[in-house]
Amino acid sequence: MNINPKKNTTIPVIPLPYRHAATMEIFKDKTDTEVWNAFDAGDEMAFNYIYRIHAASLFGFGSQISKDQGLVQDCIQNIFIGLRKKRGSLNEVKSIKSYLFKCLQRDLIRELNKKEGTKFTSEGMDERFFHIEVSFETKLIQQERETEQKAMIQEALNQLTSRQRQAVLLLYEEGMSYKEIAEVMDLNEVKSARKIIYRALDSLKILLKK
Repeated sequence: MNINPKKNTTIPVIPLPYRHAATMEIFKDKTDTEVWNAFDAGDEMAFNYIYRIHAASLFGFGSQISKDQGLVQDCIQNIFIGLRKKRGSLNEVKSIKSYLFKCLQRDLIRELNKKEGTKFTSEGMDERFFHIEVSFETKLIQQERETEQKAMIQEALNQLTSRQRQAVLLLYEEGMSYKEIAEVMDLNEVKSARKIIYRALDSLKILLKK
């Protein structure tokens, strides 16, 4: 399934000094843990690498929670500023992407609750969140009857819960593992993430058959 939310990936979050592409190769083949540990030890290149690799995806993900681009930008900026301040005392991170997504989701929900006087949590989000748009190349369909089938799948997706849409987005658009999805969605067990995905896909099959 190829599911694409509407993204604006040209977002300036923190002005970073330009580094030649060759220097970024230093971290290309390193694990997330190695990159994170280098950043925690004060390596500025590791910080730049983390930002450049994940900033656009963070903005796309944040835009699924809030359409206020300024708010999304501010939250992303605050996350990176906060991480910089905590260098030398950061906890171990195995998946940088899921860690950053979880931080952004938490911060955005907190800011929205302040702004709107609501009490959303990561476990109980508003149904307006994660309204994803399906691309024409979706693997849910075997033949492209473009407009008709896209509209049909879009309608089916919109009938899923926000949690199901979030899980589907993280799996197919962001390429996260079930373990990473469980972390972002504050699930205690990996099997809970699998269950949400399986139920979402089962619901989609039923809806599409109709």
